[in-house]
Amino acid sequence: MNINFTRDEALALLKKYNKEKFHIEHALTLEGVMGWYARELGYGEEEQFWRMAGLLHDIDFEVYPAEHCKKAPELLAELNASDALVHAVCSHAFGQCCDVEPVHQMEKVMFAVDELTGLIGAAARMRPSKSVMEMELSTTGGLAEQIKRIVAAQDQPAIIKIFKELILKAYGEKSADGKRFVKSDEIATAFSQTEAYSILFMELATDADAAAKFVNGIVPADAAQKAQAALAAGNV
Repeated sequence: MNINFTRDEALALLKKYNKEKFHIEHALTLEGVMGWYARELGYGEEEQFWRMAGLLHDIDFEVYPAEHCKKAPELLAELNASDALVHAVCSHAFGQCCDVEPVHQMEKVMFAVDELTGLIGAAARMRPSKSVMEMELSTTGGLAEQIKRIVAAQDQPAIIKIFKELILKAYGEKSADGKRFVKSDEIATAFSQTEAYSILFMELATDADAAAKFVNGIVPADAAQKAQAALAAGNV
């Protein structure tokens, strides 16, 4: 899994077809998260490929929302992107607007992490500061440590409360134009009845390490800091 273009070239292509700050931030976040997972899961030699897949995963969404992941191959051809990267980018929308199925471990990770980064971001936006950092600092020892203690102690009422509140209040869907993150009781209820919610909830509620990584792993500190630094420096 090799990359035949530079990050600067990839970022320039992203900016060519995406102007909304939200989309740029999401792409940068997923780039950082995918890099973290590549190292965490033992794919360090492929880290750049994982990162570029994350950076470019929504390359066509802002300009061509009705053709999401259908226009992506055409746009990625401007970078002479490999078939493997095109497959990875398209597979993240499998079952939604694309029939390209995630096969490689990286593709499966991105399929899940794309939605979860949006979920954590939405949870942060409910805070007055709009910051993930406030979520972490507002609890003694940090949110991840608090969650880990609750799960390790198997405090079932607390487990149910914290994860149901975090997941369902944060969950939402992108609007058709990609400019809004829509949340409602109906959307949350519908999500709570899916297999995806059941799998996520049971994993977080029964595995202390997974619960902690849900907070620390989905938006790692280094990824968040790099994204904010890039925004502050005007490099995106």
